[in-house]
Amino acid sequence: MPALPSEVLSDKKPLRFDSKGIENLIRAALRKHRTPYLILRKSQLLKQYRRFRKALPEALPFYAIKANPHPRIIQTFIQQGSGFDVASAAEMRLVLGLGAKPEKIIFANTIKSVEDIIAARKCRVNLMTFDNEPELYKISEHYPSAQVLLRIKVDNHRSVVNLSLKFGADAENAFPMIRKAHSLGLKPIGISFHVGSQSKNVDNYLQALTLSARIFKQSREGGIPLKIVDIGGGFPIPHFDGEVDINFERMATEIQKQIHRLFDSKITFIAEPGRFFAGPAGILVTQVIGRAFRNNKNYYYLNDGVYQDFSGMVFDHCKYEFKTLRRGQKFLSALAGPTCDSFDTLSLDAEIPELYVNDVVYVKNIGAYSSASAVSGFNGFPPAKIIFV
Repeated sequence: MPALPSEVLSDKKPLRFDSKGIENLIRAALRKHRTPYLILRKSQLLKQYRRFRKALPEALPFYAIKANPHPRIIQTFIQQGSGFDVASAAEMRLVLGLGAKPEKIIFANTIKSVEDIIAARKCRVNLMTFDNEPELYKISEHYPSAQVLLRIKVDNHRSVVNLSLKFGADAENAFPMIRKAHSLGLKPIGISFHVGSQSKNVDNYLQALTLSARIFKQSREGGIPLKIVDIGGGFPIPHFDGEVDINFERMATEIQKQIHRLFDSKITFIAEPGRFFAGPAGILVTQVIGRAFRNNKNYYYLNDGVYQDFSGMVFDHCKYEFKTLRRGQKFLSALAGPTCDSFDTLSLDAEIPELYVNDVVYVKNIGAYSSASAVSGFNGFPPAKIIFV
């Protein structure tokens, strides 16, 4: 298990997370730690978890640990009774090693290696997804008692990352595949879908639930009743102050209404929030290591870039709001990472005050898909140290 980092501040001191509180937290950490560092706040993890449970009480959360698999995050959600969405045997062993129960894990990868299927069997993780017939033959051979959910292809309109390009069976083929799973001795028990990452379009969820209800009806009439709907993740968070086009609670209300309208009260619903839980918890703190004037603007070079904790800009298509501790008139500026690669450019149009070497540039809402997808040491630059508070 990875070593756990030290706390920045004593638990006896209440932490404020308004703008002033965040800047005080950054300054306190600067006295103890070298940048770059990623502050993960337990209070924000708990806030997001409780928001989700209040807004979507029908859906049991299974935290998608790919968003950020830090042990302290996983332990926090274990303590809250959360389940976990894993995509590999390595992720499975991580959450089990931290105390999660096998029945609280869904192996939500529709294409699994034989080795990972065998590992799931040995770990007694028997809930998994599939979206194609060849996968069923693999599972039936190596884990014949597994419970399986069919992942269907659904609309990802207006989602930042389309997750139906690579995954999901066509809805018209759903019941034949469920019947095939049953004939192979597996236990088909439900439907899974994902509307895409950072989805701001609630209609994607509503349409997917309608498709799922039709498949439930067809399966019931075909003698194979289903009992679980996995509505996936994709729940959006703001990355900039003052964003007005994201309202999770309003989306959740519409999802709840659709669930009550279409499904029997005995049906179990689960969800796979990742970014929604981990994203708001993270604050990435970097410093200026060099500056230049080129292309008629100031260029500032930071000690973290796209190969490190800004990796979400590449792999997750994220856009972040860059903030500084320095005050003053703002100018259109460029920000770049430390590597010898022009691709390692963070922004060409950041509006920030004039900065100097060692000045701080920080980003909020970066707890997901940042450190999790960072390269370990491209050009010799390590990812940020993680500080849990």
